Amino acid sequence: MSHLDLNLIVLLVLLACGIFSHNSAVTIAAGVLIVFRITPLSEYFPYLQQHGLNIGIIILTIGVLTPIASGKIPGDAILKSFLSFKSLLAIAVGVLVAWLGGRGVKLMSNQPDVVAGLLIGTVAGVAVLRGVPVGPLIAAGILTLFIGHS
Repeated sequence: MSHLDLNLIVLLVLLACGIFSHNSAVTIAAGVLIVFRITPLSEYFPYLQQHGLNIGIIILTIGVLTPIASGKIPGDAILKSFLSFKSLLAIAVGVLVAWLGGRGVKLMSNQPDVVAGLLIGTVAGVAVLRGVPVGPLIAAGILTLFIGHS
């Protein structure tokens, strides 16, 4: 039993959940991490742990900003967003979610013991509720509201 790699088993379960739920993000992430785990690429885990979140946020931000950069969302539509109640509410919610995500990053850095629970909840939400795996940061931010840490 001591030779059993429980972390690899968890990654395999996550891979299966990703495949079962047709969630390519979880499937690809788990698959890549399995390859890292079972090859000499595992020496890069410290780099992934240190910079992976920031790299992911940068890529996500590029994806979100692309419609503005490409002109798919015209400049006048951006300006009009300050005139509509729905758009103003959307801006407020965006600010709230960004704030929660920031609190979540701090919590996940300062209290790694909660990370496993946040990840399990997020993967369950992705697999069962067809969500997207951006939840850990926001979930951690919401958790700070309950447990009082920032």
